[in-house]
Amino acid sequence: MFLRVEKGKIIAKNAKGISKPVMLKGVNLGGWLMMEGYILGGRNIPEREFKNNLALKHGRTALLEFNRLFRDNFILERDFKLISKSGFNCVRIPFNFRLIQARETFRYLEKAVDLCRKHGLFAILDLHSAPGSQNEDWHSDSLGEALLWKDKRCQEQLIGIWQFLAQRFKHEKTIAGYDILNEAVCANNRVVSGLYKKIIKAIREIDRNHIIFLEGNNWAQDIEFLGEPCDENMVYSIHFYMPLEFTFNFIRNIRYPGKIGNTHFPKAKLKEKLREYYLIQRKYKVPIFVGEFGQNSRCPYCHKELTWLKDTLSLFREFGFHWTYWTWKAIAQGIYPDGIYQYQENPAWVNRQGPAYGWETYYYLWHKNKKQISDSWRSENFRQNKALSSVLGSFLR
Repeated sequence: MFLRVEKGKIIAKNAKGISKPVMLKGVNLGGWLMMEGYILGGRNIPEREFKNNLALKHGRTALLEFNRLFRDNFILERDFKLISKSGFNCVRIPFNFRLIQARETFRYLEKAVDLCRKHGLFAILDLHSAPGSQNEDWHSDSLGEALLWKDKRCQEQLIGIWQFLAQRFKHEKTIAGYDILNEAVCANNRVVSGLYKKIIKAIREIDRNHIIFLEGNNWAQDIEFLGEPCDENMVYSIHFYMPLEFTFNFIRNIRYPGKIGNTHFPKAKLKEKLREYYLIQRKYKVPIFVGEFGQNSRCPYCHKELTWLKDTLSLFREFGFHWTYWTWKAIAQGIYPDGIYQYQENPAWVNRQGPAYGWETYYYLWHKNKKQISDSWRSENFRQNKALSSVLGSFLR
């Protein structure tokens, strides 16, 4: 049976029609079908800028080969099997809208859904990059502008994408739902809600089976403007990295709980913020899904990032929030949320000392080293952060 929202909870019905609550607890497959520089140990430039540069250096044929090798190696069936074996029940799959523009690339999203089904995982399809870009940052594949909010053609294209996906997946019970737009940033909440309603209407004309996940405006922080759900099968989604200076390690040597500037950040501060979302959940009887949260792993016993993680997860449990951790795997770096699995080595194509580092080393190393580079992407070459895994695992039971 399809997952559904009833009386403020996500439920599944068995063959006898008996409802059972389901708590979604999973991971993001960040950096796979929507590439991000830091996940590959490099600068955060847009995916299309990186790929254009690679094509200029090596040609379009080499770029097509790169795309294939990356997607065929970074995430494999082994990963889905391990995610399921670890006790997670859900995978959020971020993807670039360009992925579905060609049959040979769209098949990767289809394959991800197939592997979720095979290994007993629910899938959430997360449109991470929209036509024109929904914010100004690299992770929406933006060149510095959020043109989606200004360009009606981009909006119509986005609506068409969700019509296509709804048509393709409307009978797929493995899919928990559609996260229709990642981290919108728009000065006008009405513009966001107006576009959301158009997308919802377009999806529901085709697919009434799946949950629709609506993210808040301003990096999935503000959901109050969404008001009462306009659809009975809907979840509101937030992202939680508070305090960003600590979780992203932008300011070094901060401890948790601790002080940033004049502001103290104990657990009570986190609870105060999350309670705002809980009150919306209770008021409108709409489930809250934390689509992203995570931290940069430094020295867990020096800076207490695992204490932050325990406190955050305990609050999610207290408030009844669903969640997916950001992210499954990444090249280990000193900033931004990294992976449960981390690549610790420093070959020439990581080259942490610079000046070129991470994926920008591929510009001059790809031709001679593509076999070694593509092999290094496989998860067997990444080390599990066992302390992090242990904390996450303790909240899966």
